[in-house]
Amino acid sequence: MTIAAYSGTFDPITYGHFDLIQRASKMFPKLIVAVGLNPSKNPRFNLEERIALIQEVVKDLPNVEVKGFSGLVVNFAREHGVTVLVRGVRSVGDFDYEKQMALMNRDLFNALDTIMLVPSPQYAHLSSSLVRELATLGAPIEKLVPPAVVPSLLERIGKK
Repeated sequence: MTIAAYSGTFDPITYGHFDLIQRASKMFPKLIVAVGLNPSKNPRFNLEERIALIQEVVKDLPNVEVKGFSGLVVNFAREHGVTVLVRGVRSVGDFDYEKQMALMNRDLFNALDTIMLVPSPQYAHLSSSLVRELATLGAPIEKLVPPAVVPSLLERIGKK
C-alpha cells in the first residue's frame, strides 16, 4: 500500500490546502497530513492546535491521518512508511523551490518520490500568511478557510 504525505506548517489550514488534501486522498490509499513544527515561521497556532484544526477539517476523509513532526520530512517519511510526498505549486517560483527540495529529499531518501499538484483556480492565490494578514486587517475570511478555522483564527488575532 502506497502511503503519501502532504507536509506543511498549515498556520492555518486554508481551502487551498484542503483542496489538495481532498484530491490527494483520492490518489492514495493512505494520506498523512504532516504538520511541521517550524518555530522560525512564528506560527499563530501551536503544533497541537494546528493538528486539532486539521483533524476537524478532514474528519470526513477516512483515509487521511494528521500527525505532527519536527526535523526533516525525510525522517518523518522513513518513520511512517511514506514513499510519496505531495506538494502544492502555485507559481514558477514555487515549482523551482519544490523541485530543489524534491531532489534533495530523494538524495537523502531514495525511496521517496514527490508529486506536485497545481491548486484549483479558485484557490491559486491563497496562502496561510495572506489569510492571517487579511484577518488581522478585518477582511472577511470565510471564503478562504474552512468553517472550523474561522472562530479560532479570529480569536487568535483578537478580532472576536
